[in-house]
Amino acid sequence: MDLRPPVIAFIGLGANLGDAVATVREAAESIARLPHTTLLALSSLYRSSPIDAGGPDFVNAVARVSTQLGAHELLQAMQALEAEHGRQRPYRNAPRTLDLDLLCYGELQSSDAVLTLPHPRAHLRRFVLAPMIELAPDGLLPGRGPLAALLPAVADQKVMRLPAG
Repeated sequence: MDLRPPVIAFIGLGANLGDAVATVREAAESIARLPHTTLLALSSLYRSSPIDAGGPDFVNAVARVSTQLGAHELLQAMQALEAEHGRQRPYRNAPRTLDLDLLCYGELQSSDAVLTLPHPRAHLRRFVLAPMIELAPDGLLPGRGPLAALLPAVADQKVMRLPAG
């Protein structure tokens, strides 16, 4: 395992099959149990329509974590959690029992065959930006600028914060 000094990372959580609310909450608890990783905060839950896909609405949230795992190790751990929740990938943008995306990992900007950071579509998704802003009102998306400045470009995307509980 590639341990390093703690890094703040943001993880997108989403589900649109089964009890999506329960799945997202369970996934957050699972993230909190990852080795060398501390769940610092979980945003409110949000409901959004699928983008470039069919199926039921998604339930989304964002987790802010401190981790000593490398970016690739964190991604592997997230993919293992998806598999535990029955995630299958029959085709691009298929409905999902659980979808975990590494949105950003500190200030790292990188791209390889497995991982692009920050997430290449994070700035194009209100269901990502709104919960990230909730957790980090003055936050930045590396290479893109302040989160709040990115929000107006996606204001037309219908996203609804779900009541707490």
